[in-house]
Amino acid sequence: MKDVLKVLSRRHLDRRKDVLLTTVSGVASTKPALLTYFDTKVPSIGIITTKSFQVEVNPGNREPVICETERGNFGNSVGLRNPGLEQALYELRKLRSEHDFNALLNVSLSANSIEDFITLVKAFDEVADMVELNFSCPHASVGYGSSIGCDQSIAAQYVRSIKEATTSCKAPLFVKLTPNVQDIGLIAKAVVESGADGLVAINTVGPIVHIDPVSGTPILQNKLGGKGGCSGRQVFPNALEAVKAIRLACGDDIPLIGMGGVSEGREAALLIEAGADAVGIGSALGTVDQRTWPAYLASVKAEAQALLQSTGKIVVPSSSSFLSAERQMAYEKHVVTAFKQYGKDTVLITLDGTLDCKAGQFAFLWLPMIGEKPFSVAHNDPLTFIIKKRGPFSEALCNLSVGSELFVRGLYGAQLENKPTKQALLIAGGTGVAVLPSLASQLKEQGTQMTILIGTSEEVSGKALLEDELGAFGSFTCIADRGRPGRVLDLLDTIALDPGMACYLVGPEIFMAIASRKLLGRGITEENLYLSMERMTLCGIGMCGECACGDRLTCRWGTFMRYDFLKREASELLAYD
Repeated sequence: MKDVLKVLSRRHLDRRKDVLLTTVSGVASTKPALLTYFDTKVPSIGIITTKSFQVEVNPGNREPVICETERGNFGNSVGLRNPGLEQALYELRKLRSEHDFNALLNVSLSANSIEDFITLVKAFDEVADMVELNFSCPHASVGYGSSIGCDQSIAAQYVRSIKEATTSCKAPLFVKLTPNVQDIGLIAKAVVESGADGLVAINTVGPIVHIDPVSGTPILQNKLGGKGGCSGRQVFPNALEAVKAIRLACGDDIPLIGMGGVSEGREAALLIEAGADAVGIGSALGTVDQRTWPAYLASVKAEAQALLQSTGKIVVPSSSSFLSAERQMAYEKHVVTAFKQYGKDTVLITLDGTLDCKAGQFAFLWLPMIGEKPFSVAHNDPLTFIIKKRGPFSEALCNLSVGSELFVRGLYGAQLENKPTKQALLIAGGTGVAVLPSLASQLKEQGTQMTILIGTSEEVSGKALLEDELGAFGSFTCIADRGRPGRVLDLLDTIALDPGMACYLVGPEIFMAIASRKLLGRGITEENLYLSMERMTLCGIGMCGECACGDRLTCRWGTFMRYDFLKREASELLAYD
């Protein structure tokens, strides 16, 4: 493991050193593949921080858990969602055995007792260059996060006891502080005097209730009445004042990572001038397309260094040029104009208004105070969604009627980039059929002849979902499961296939994995096989990392991934036995 304290200590005093940037717990670097991504493809990041891990699995809060009420200003209430110690440690051990990190790995930890913190610190010591104790989450359950960090004596006692019990651990212990106190400098000094090796500041500000400007209702959903922490550009002044106060209270020797609202090189430079030895970039990544994260962060770093070293260098492109000019999570109100039942648990909901959704894109549907989920768009005009009853939120959607209000945000993802072929086979399982109209339209423009196969879980009299529309694009066949899921895939053993044709798969991952194996066995090439990976993203803008396929986020790259990419970067998504 690397000598973290040597890297960070008094770094803010030496302007000749490179600016050290770090990711922030819970944002972007939330999956093993994304940790590797930042280490191999984003060289401007010098410290990579995991999400906060707890002893037990924590499913977190129900969606919405992230919102944006003004451009670049976010509300957060993820609720410390994480896989728990056992799974997280397994993943990091595996990652360490397969990858030699260039950057420092900072493992964030959360607990509501000294004993659990000790368990976590001891467990993760073998894989961490440094550990970060989350004393600062403002929307965590009672006993977690800021429940610790807001009380000087409790925070000091936690640090003292943890340090005494982990003397054999090698990873230095950093404490992440909350800004939601009267004197952050006082608490910082207390934890340093109790043995903290370093400090991190700040976490989100608040919590407050985040009101949607269109519906007039709270957006976030949790046991705190919809309250959530504030992040993004709005909190930078808080971060700057906190870093100054900590340095004044603790002096120059204690390593300090500053963060909070930084989105440009100018702000990173200001935090370093205030006393930060490294600077975290968090919510800003949600305002930048993942495909340009490496260039964006390189620009932030270069701008900060130019300012700190007074070189007069003008960095092109500027960091601000990468930031979204629009609010990306804005809801629009729609009204249900038609409602059609299909079978016992599927409905077609038609709304007023339109969207220009391309193959590979999706939108979020939101019912205030109930929840939200991402959905494919079945029709752009009139705007139509296919909903299958699976849980509380989809059940609420299925209970709507003509005249009901429904809020939509998006679009997210990107249009499929494919190599045109003379022939194509389109296969969809269940409500995955919703993706096919936009896909078929794109293929038709490319002059492609199509064969369409649909599998459904139940047999319904009359026409299949979207049969009239899809039948206009080519041969259309719908096969019901009749008690055997994926029965439509039996056709792949006998259907005529041209080795040069492309195949597009939509549906559950196991459905697509089985179809892929059959098609490859029939001579379809990996380069001509596309899978629509509809991962359950929480935000749609790249912050949560839940939609990762390997190191690509479907909310930015689009849902369609080529088989050869998945085989190389996310082979676990192709396994079913």
